[in-house]
Amino acid sequence: MITRRDFVRSTTASLAAATAASTATAASAGARPAPGTARSAELLIQRTVKPVVIADYSGYEFTNGGKENAVARAFRLITEGKDVLDALIAGVNIPELDPLETGIGYGALPNADGVIELDASCMHGPLKRAGAVASLQGVRTPSLVAKAVMDYTDHHLIVGEGAQRFARHMGFPIEDSLHTENSRRLFLEWKRRSDPEHYLDPTGEGRKPAPKHEKDPGPDLMARADRALAAGRSMVRDGLIPEGSFWGTINCDGIGPTGDICGVTTTSGLAWKIPGRTGDSPILGAGLYVDNEVGAAGSTGRGEANLYNLSSFLIVESMRRGMSPKDAGLEALKRIQANTVEKRLLNRRGLPNFNIRFFALNKRGEFAGVSMYRAGETRYAVCTEQGPQALELEPLLPGAPEDA
Repeated sequence: MITRRDFVRSTTASLAAATAASTATAASAGARPAPGTARSAELLIQRTVKPVVIADYSGYEFTNGGKENAVARAFRLITEGKDVLDALIAGVNIPELDPLETGIGYGALPNADGVIELDASCMHGPLKRAGAVASLQGVRTPSLVAKAVMDYTDHHLIVGEGAQRFARHMGFPIEDSLHTENSRRLFLEWKRRSDPEHYLDPTGEGRKPAPKHEKDPGPDLMARADRALAAGRSMVRDGLIPEGSFWGTINCDGIGPTGDICGVTTTSGLAWKIPGRTGDSPILGAGLYVDNEVGAAGSTGRGEANLYNLSSFLIVESMRRGMSPKDAGLEALKRIQANTVEKRLLNRRGLPNFNIRFFALNKRGEFAGVSMYRAGETRYAVCTEQGPQALELEPLLPGAPEDA
């Protein structure tokens, strides 16, 4: 990756150019600087918002063989004057296309039928527009299809076969399968763990089935879903898949030098999900919410918990009332904890047996990453003029979701 010194030098120059360009545009339109306003580009930068890009840890970890990660690319493009949403989507395209990131895009973990279904949403703060797709098959970059929904339709969400047909009409290549050898191998391992009577261990040693929930959830469909979830979690415990990839999402939000805020979320959803299951990621107010006058928030982790509380909307509204990004995020986690009452979703301590994380950014460029627990994926990504960094998430609860 590029050195921090080179990054700071290049982005500072780009920021000055972008600010000067916006000032020149205002001047050409007849705008006059307010009395006492500094005229030099250097001083003007100090009077604008410092650009910031935040994301979950995928935005820092993956580079798809290149020199930039998602937050670094998005920040660079923002400081070069590119539209904030276009810059953020260009950033998340990196992990979407990286076959090593098994929670997003190409090579992601599939649904229970072995089919990779992808969801994405985007919101453009200054334009007050949004777009999303769900259960999209065959397109590696669902974030770009979500952007096309925003740009070319009067709708916010297109799903399933309709989403794929729309993508084809918009010129996106449609592939028969988004599997890599790794994602297919992991799917077969999951099948062996969730259905050992039919999918045998090729080593001949046999494999114990994944443990069932303490209490039978009742209907056959719920029992199968419970067994599938247990098998997936056993693969996380055994180190075969990262916890972040099991829930599989990247949220990326940013603010430009003029204060414009945008956001994007893209995912393959819960690994081994019921075909057609759609979580929080493509739902406005849950997986993503942006208000250009206030800020942005997005999420990774258990989508159903987020959906029930529309937590990203709650975070932005809390920031509107004056809360800091961190306090607003923790408030959303407290709401989720209070509303988690089903025994199957509680550990032996009576606390949620799942993790969920939020990333929040306000109009002043202040940001935070929070989580229900400091467990599994414990860091998030940020890029400022100091370069990309991985910072610690602020947890609400001690321990881990599975603690007895």
